[in-house]
Amino acid sequence: MHEKAFEAQCASVHVHCRDHKQQARRSLTLFALALGSFCIGTSEFASMGILQLFSVSLGISLPTATNAITAYAFGVVIGAPAVTLAAASLNRRTLLLCLMVLFVVGNVLSSQAANLGMFAVARFISGLPQGAYFGAGAVVASYIVGPGKGGKAFALVMTGLTVATIVGSPLATFLGQNFGWRNTYLAVAGLGTVAFFALLAWVPRTDALRGGPVVQELSALRKGSVWATMLVAALGVASIFAVYTFIGPFITDVVVLDRTWIPVALALFGIGMTLGNLLGGQLADRYPQRGLVIGYGAALVVLATLAVAGGNVWALMTTLFGVGATMMIAIPTIQVRLTQFAPEAPTLMGAMNLASLNVANAIGAWGGGAAIAAGLGLLSAAWAGFVLTLLGLVVFSITLPRAPRMVAVTDTATL
Repeated sequence: MHEKAFEAQCASVHVHCRDHKQQARRSLTLFALALGSFCIGTSEFASMGILQLFSVSLGISLPTATNAITAYAFGVVIGAPAVTLAAASLNRRTLLLCLMVLFVVGNVLSSQAANLGMFAVARFISGLPQGAYFGAGAVVASYIVGPGKGGKAFALVMTGLTVATIVGSPLATFLGQNFGWRNTYLAVAGLGTVAFFALLAWVPRTDALRGGPVVQELSALRKGSVWATMLVAALGVASIFAVYTFIGPFITDVVVLDRTWIPVALALFGIGMTLGNLLGGQLADRYPQRGLVIGYGAALVVLATLAVAGGNVWALMTTLFGVGATMMIAIPTIQVRLTQFAPEAPTLMGAMNLASLNVANAIGAWGGGAAIAAGLGLLSAAWAGFVLTLLGLVVFSITLPRAPRMVAVTDTATL
C-alpha cells in the first residue's frame, strides 16, 4: 500500500516537473520574441534621438536628415506585404531567424554609411523586416499561449516595442551622444545578434508553425473588411505620432522646462503605451469591438485635455501618459479583428497591421506639423490628432461588419 502511494507521489512530482519545464520554455519563447521586437523598436525610435548627430556628421540639414527616417518607414510599409508574401512557405521559426539576420545587416550598414544616400538605403533595409517580424511573431506567440488568446499574444510581442520607447531609445540616444551615432547602430546590431540566438534556442521546431501557399495569403487582400480595418488603424492611431513627434517642443517651448525633462516625458509616454498595450490584449480577447471603442473614445478625451490644458506642466505630463495608454489599448483589437477577417493569412495580417501603424506615423506627424505651420500653436498638434482619431472611430462605426468568431487553427505548444 505504501509502495503504491509512493509511486503515485513520484508520478505526481514527475508531472509537476514536466509542466514546470514546459511553462519555463514557453516563457523563454515569449521573451525571445519580445527581445526581437525590442531591438526593432530601439532601432526605429533611436534614429529620432540621434537625428541631429548624424545630420551634422553627414553634412546635411535637419529637414534633409529626416529623409533617412522616412526611408525606414517606407521599408516597413513595403516590406510588410512584400517580405511576408515572398516568405509565405517558410516555417515561421525560420522566417523569424531570417528577418533578424536582415535586421542586423541593415543596422551594420547604417553604421558604415558615408553619405545620405547610403544611409537612407541602409535604413530602408533595416525597416524591411519589421512588419513581417510582428506578423510571424504573433503567429508563434498565439501557438504558445493557446487558442482564443490572439490579442494577448500580439500584445506580448508588441511589449518589446513599447518597452523600447522607455528604455531602448533613451539608452541608444545616450550612447550616440557619448560614443558617436555610428556606435548606436552597431550596438543595436549586436543586440539583434543576441535576439537571433535567443530565437534560435527557444522558438520550438514544429510543423504547426509551417507556412502556406502564397495564394492563401494573397486571398486576404481581396477582402474589403481587411482594408477598412487598416484604414481605421492608420487614421485612429495617427494621434500617437501627432503628439509623440512634438514632445520636445511641448517641454521646452510650451511649459518652458529644461531639455533634461524631455527623456522624462518620453518615458512617461512609453510607460503609458506599455500598460495600455497589455490592457488592450486582455480586452481584445474578451470583446470583439470594445477595446477599439474604449481606446479611441478615451483618447479623444485625453487629446482634447492636452490641447486645452497642456500649458500646465502636470496636465502635460499626465496627458502624455494618457495618450500613449489609451491609443495602445486599441491596437491588439485591430490585430485580432484583422486575423478574424482573414484567418487563412495570420502572418500577413500581423504585417499589414504594422504597415498601417507606419502609415499612421506619417499621417500623424504631417497632421500635427500642418496644424502648427498654420499658426495654431504647438498644442494644436493634439487637435490634429483628435480629428484623425475621430475619423478613425467614425470609419470603424460605419464600415466594418461584425467580426466572425475566431477559429483556432493550432493547439497549444508542447515544448
